Amino acid sequence: MFEKLKKALSSLTALATQKTLSEAEVEKVLWDFEMALLESDVAEEVVKALTSKIKQEVTGLKLSRSTLTREYLKQRLSSIIKEEFFKAQPIDLLRLIEAKKTKGEPYVAVFLGINGTGKTTTIAKFAHHLKQRGFSVILACADTHRAGAIEQLTTHAERLGLKVIAQRYGADPAAVARDAVVYAQKHKLDVVLVDTAGRMQTSRNLMDEMEKIVRVVKPDLKIFVGDALAGNDAVSQAKEFQRFTGFDAAVLTKVDADVKGGAALSIVYVTSKPILYLGVGQNYESLKPFNSDEFVNSLLDMQ
Repeated sequence: MFEKLKKALSSLTALATQKTLSEAEVEKVLWDFEMALLESDVAEEVVKALTSKIKQEVTGLKLSRSTLTREYLKQRLSSIIKEEFFKAQPIDLLRLIEAKKTKGEPYVAVFLGINGTGKTTTIAKFAHHLKQRGFSVILACADTHRAGAIEQLTTHAERLGLKVIAQRYGADPAAVARDAVVYAQKHKLDVVLVDTAGRMQTSRNLMDEMEKIVRVVKPDLKIFVGDALAGNDAVSQAKEFQRFTGFDAAVLTKVDADVKGGAALSIVYVTSKPILYLGVGQNYESLKPFNSDEFVNSLLDMQ
């Protein structure tokens, strides 16, 4: 996965060979680098920010004879990416859930994003992940618009042996989410996972609906679910949902099929929110915790 992005980063370090890096050489390398990043679906604003930072860091740099330029650039590039893209503190979800559990209160997570990103399947994976770690979970189908949404979440709940709260199609999504929280409180359940509608992100009605759910339920965590294959569309979706809902973290799906990899860098940069997990397959076990150090090291072949 992420082969194009790896190639783009590799091209930057491979082309720089001189001990003193002139502005002309840096400009040439960065031009090729910018093109490679854009082809990897990295958002233009992110490309500009990254290349500007790199140019500032390395132009006119004088290295000692014992320093390998390529290896030095790898190290600097790694540091720059980590500093610029992974400023947000990672979220220890299991610890937060445990903290609420000790207070006798359910931990509430609302999942946001447009249809087709794998949001409902991601919720099922989360439920499985938490159940495997000893937490009791209830699902809430607050997507009362998409045909088949209730049946899809209910099927997952049955396979996982979980309770699901749902009403009729057209019901108030905020009321459904609230019912699930009340049920969890009454039955001493640990976690409420709320599925929401995902019509086009430009729909003002959808955003109003998301805001209402957040106001009514007051979730502990708002998670944006983005499709790695959507490229710059995923970035624009993330910005829109961030503007209206102020989500706390992201999950990137279909990463196993993504050969470009730009969405991961772009979403983190434009929202300043951490990525919690990566969806790397179709089964319930294919939810991988995201580690920024491992991610960057993998891109630069530094592991």
